[in-house]
Amino acid sequence: MKAAVFDRFGPPDVLRLAELPDPEPGPGQVRVRVHAAGVQPFDVGVRRGRFAPVPVRFPQQVGQEYSGVVDKLGEGVTGTGVAVGSAVLGSTMMNGHATHVVVDAAQVVPKPPELDFATAAALVAAAQTASGALRELAVGEGDVLLVHAAAGSVGTLATQLARRAGASVIGTASEANHAYLRELGAVPVAYGPGLVADVRAIGPVTVALDAAGGEAIAQSVALGIARDRIGTIVDDKAAAEHGTRVVRPARSSVRLAEVVGLAAQGLVTMPVRAYPLAEVARAHAAVESRHGRGKVVLIVNP
Repeated sequence: MKAAVFDRFGPPDVLRLAELPDPEPGPGQVRVRVHAAGVQPFDVGVRRGRFAPVPVRFPQQVGQEYSGVVDKLGEGVTGTGVAVGSAVLGSTMMNGHATHVVVDAAQVVPKPPELDFATAAALVAAAQTASGALRELAVGEGDVLLVHAAAGSVGTLATQLARRAGASVIGTASEANHAYLRELGAVPVAYGPGLVADVRAIGPVTVALDAAGGEAIAQSVALGIARDRIGTIVDDKAAAEHGTRVVRPARSSVRLAEVVGLAAQGLVTMPVRAYPLAEVARAHAAVESRHGRGKVVLIVNP
């Protein structure tokens, strides 16, 4: 198989494509021929050497989310509802940017025919993170949610899911993405030193989700939001400094399936910025730039 790997920590150009032995599924596992793979800030952090949840062994693969078609079953998978030819999506660990992945059959989520493979891959991490974070922060009817970095993949879904739960949403983004946030149903505000005053002019805020880092936690505290209802998915240090929460929901195929179902009905959307697998370095650079909207996805097997 072909896979994106890196031989040292560093910028996007340390990534290269390598030929590796085809993976074989073990008991309870399936092999998926990957059609599309999401790229996320986690991948950037691992490649940069900022954190490593598992031991890194060079050449190291990378990638946490995929969509594709099952092409081989491991022992004991027959009769589980997953078969060769099943279109699926789901989470993996440090091997998603490849033509094939091996995953536990129990963790795959069926891909609805209404969703193309790129959109399906784009939903994997953002759906689980956004839905889990909103649950941890108990966002519901009557809340006013401030989403920092609302145009990104997690912010995009958090905004839409919060609106469906009955909350109002204020979203931070660059001016270029303000029209996009209005389309999602959020009131947009610009990043920068005037953010707190701009949000106060809109009205009281009851809960905040930080997907941006930097000054977002301090700004949320300055708005008078209860600290147990300020959560970050990116800035543990600021959360500890200000006594707010880190929200890092565990992976959940159940939550993923719920959001995928909404997307199949057209009730939530996710813009996709696609790159071929051969341009994996460009895709990583796009994520690392922290600009743009929606999700960066690699097209692996068109």
